[in-house]
Amino acid sequence: MAKTITSETPTVNMIGKGTSIKGDVRSDGDFRIDGTLLGSIQSTGKIVVGSTGTIEGEINCQNADISGIVKATLKVKELLSLKATSRVYGDVYTSKLAIEPGAVFTGTCNMGDPGPKPEVKDDPVKEKEKILG
Repeated sequence: MAKTITSETPTVNMIGKGTSIKGDVRSDGDFRIDGTLLGSIQSTGKIVVGSTGTIEGEINCQNADISGIVKATLKVKELLSLKATSRVYGDVYTSKLAIEPGAVFTGTCNMGDPGPKPEVKDDPVKEKEKILG
């Protein structure tokens, strides 16, 4: 009797070119956007925004590859990759960031766990002024 071998392949979802969706999207698999999403997208996998893709809202995922236009807050747990054709406008929170030459990024970037703030030493000139009066 033969054994049936089943392998679980990750789910890949897609918003195709020419398709526009308004609302919030949640997915347990990878997601590719070649159309337009007006809203937020949350995925436990990877989000890919193709060169014809546009997102306006918020992105929350494990990894992301951006080639299109994103006007959003991006929260990427691991690697955010901005390709040469990407246009990103918004705040980024990620552990790792890769930006190809030609990419446009306007916003703020916060990387890694901020942890405790380092102790700030007093300015030696000000300390000398305090002593001398």
